[in-house]
Amino acid sequence: MSLSPHHDGSALYVPEQEPALGQTVPVFVRVPDGTDVRQVHVRTTADGEPRFVEATVDRRDGHDVWWRADVEVRNPVSNYRFMLTGTTGYRWLNAAGQVDHDVPDHGDFKLVSHAPPPAWARDAVIYQIFPDRFARSAAAADRTPPDWAIPCDWDTPVIGYGPQTPRQFYGGDLDGITERLDHLDRLGVNTVYLTPVFPARSNHRYDAAGFDTVDPLLGGEAALVRLADAVRARGWRLLGDITSNHTGDAHEWFTRALADGDAPERELYYFDPATGYESWNGVRSLPKLNWGSAELRRRFATDPDSPLRRWLRPPYGLDGWRVDVANMTGRRGADAYTHEVARLLREVVVQTRPDGLLLAEHGHDHTGDLDRDGWHGTMNYVGFTDPVWSWLRREGPAHRPAGAPGPAGSAGGRGPGPGACRGRAVSRCRTSSGRRAGCGGGTPVPCSPPWTASGR
Repeated sequence: MSLSPHHDGSALYVPEQEPALGQTVPVFVRVPDGTDVRQVHVRTTADGEPRFVEATVDRRDGHDVWWRADVEVRNPVSNYRFMLTGTTGYRWLNAAGQVDHDVPDHGDFKLVSHAPPPAWARDAVIYQIFPDRFARSAAAADRTPPDWAIPCDWDTPVIGYGPQTPRQFYGGDLDGITERLDHLDRLGVNTVYLTPVFPARSNHRYDAAGFDTVDPLLGGEAALVRLADAVRARGWRLLGDITSNHTGDAHEWFTRALADGDAPERELYYFDPATGYESWNGVRSLPKLNWGSAELRRRFATDPDSPLRRWLRPPYGLDGWRVDVANMTGRRGADAYTHEVARLLREVVVQTRPDGLLLAEHGHDHTGDLDRDGWHGTMNYVGFTDPVWSWLRREGPAHRPAGAPGPAGSAGGRGPGPGACRGRAVSRCRTSSGRRAGCGGGTPVPCSPPWTASGR
C-alpha cells in the first residue's frame, strides 16, 4: 500500500494517453487513507499563466481515495501539478515528488498533444546488435580484413579501452544474424536494432564513409535484404542506426570539402583557420556536420533518395532509425538547430514510412529535447540503464555517469575519445508523451563472444 499520494503518466492516472490539442482530459491522483489531504487542486500553466482547477473525490478503493480533475490540453505541451491542502498547509506533487515550497515548472507532469510514436513501439522489445561481434556466416571466412583492422579469432579477448578498441575485427556479418534469429525469438525479442551497417574505417562504423551502401564486410545490400525479409517473416521490426551529428573523415562529402575550399560540400561541415575543422569531442576522424546548411538538409533528409528515406523503402524496409549523438546534432556554440533538425527528420521519416520510428540517443537529461514534435523518444540511459546497472552492481563500485572522471589510474577516468568505450546497452526508451514505453527492454546477450561496445 502506498504511504504517500501518487500520480504518474500511465493510463491508470491519465486514461487518455494520446490527448488532442484543445481536448479536456481527466487526471487522477491516489491519496492513501490517513494522509493529511483535505482538498486537491490541479495547477496548470495554460498560455503561460497559472490556473487552478478543483479536484473532486472520484472513488474510494480499499485504503486509497482517488481524486479527479479535468485538465484542458491548451498548449501542445501542457504542464500540470497537484496542490494538496491539509490541516498544516499545502504541498505540491509534481513529477519529482512532494515539496512544501514553490518549485520551477520544469518538474511538472505533462500532457503532450504532438502526434504519438507508432503504436507498435509501445510493446516492442528491442535487441541491439553490434554486427561485427554477433555471429559470422560461412561467407565471412572468404572476406579479406580491411587495412585498418586487427583481425581477431572469434575467441580473441575484447580490448575494452585504447587505440586498438575500434580496430579489432571479428568478422560478424548480417547473414550471421539472419541465421540466429531463433536465438532472439527464445528471448522474447520482436524488434532488431542494428548499429551502423555503412562502410567505415572502424568496427563500430559510427565513422561512416558513405550512407549509400551497406559495408561489403557485412555482406552488402543483398545481406540486408535477406535479414529484413527474415525479420518481417516473423512479424518483427528492424531498426537502423544513422549519425546525424558527424560523418567519418573518409566520407566522400568530407574528402571533397577538405580537398577543395570552394567545393559545395564545404558548407556541410565546420571549417575555421584555428582548428581546421570541428569534430565530435575533438576526435578528428568524426568531423561535425553543420545543420545550418540547407544543402546538408537536402542531401541527408529531404532529397527523394536521401539516406534517411532510401533505407526505409523496399527492398530494405527499415522500420525506423536510432539517431546517434542526437543530443549534439545541430548544436555548436551559438548554433542551435537541434529542434529544427529533429522536427525535419521526423517529418521525412513519417512521410516516407507513416509507421516509422525515430529514436534519439541522449546520454543525460533529455527533457528539453523530447516533449516536442521531433524525436519520438530517446534511449533512456539515465532513466533506466544507469539505475539498473547501479542496482545490479550494488555490491561493487557504483556505476559512474558517462564521461565522468574516475579514480586516478582507472579505466573509468578516461573521457570520450578515440579509445573510449561508449556503452551500447539496450535501454528502455522514453517516448515524447512522457510515458515510459516498452520499446527497448531487450537484453544484449549475443551468441558469442561477450557483447561489447566499441570505442570511437
